[in-house]
Amino acid sequence: MPSQDLIILIVQIIAALGVVVSVVYLGLQIKQQNIITKAQFGHSLTQRLYERYFQTSTNKEYAEFMAKDWDADNLTPTEETRVQMAILTYLVDIFDVYDKVESGLVDKSHLDTRMNTLKLGVMKTKNAKLVWSYWKWNRTKDFVKWFEKEIYGEEVDKLSVEEIIKKSTELNTLR
Repeated sequence: MPSQDLIILIVQIIAALGVVVSVVYLGLQIKQQNIITKAQFGHSLTQRLYERYFQTSTNKEYAEFMAKDWDADNLTPTEETRVQMAILTYLVDIFDVYDKVESGLVDKSHLDTRMNTLKLGVMKTKNAKLVWSYWKWNRTKDFVKWFEKEIYGEEVDKLSVEEIIKKSTELNTLR
C-alpha cells in the first residue's frame, strides 16, 4: 500500500497539471476573444464606410452635396458649414481608426482606405484646412506630424490669425 507522502505527492502533481491546463485554456480563450473583438471593430469600421456609400447612392440631396466643389468661392454659409461638418466627420473617423490601429485592434488597411480617400484632395480645400487648424490641437504631436505628412507632404503652418478670425466671424458659434 502506498505511503501517505506518495499519495500527497501524486495529488500535488495532479493539481499542478490542472493549474497548467487551466492557464493554457484561459490563454486560448483570451486569444479567441481578441480575434473576435478585432473582427467586430473591423466590421463596425467597414459598416461606417458602407453607410456613407449607401447614403450617396440613395439620397439625391446628399449626392448633390458630395458632388459640389467644396473649394468653390461661391459656397453659401450653410454649404460651408455642411462641408466643414462633413470634413470634421472624416477627421473624427480618422482619429478613431488611427487610435484603433495604434492599439492593435484593427488592421492598418482600414486607416489606409480612409487616408487614400482624403488624399484625393478634400483636405487641401480652404474649408478642410480651416477645420484641421482647429481640430489638430486635440491630437498628439505624433499624430499631427504623421497626418500632415500623409496629406500635405510635410507639416503645415497653422492658418494665419487673420484667416482664422475672418472665417470665425462666419461661424454661428461666435456670433
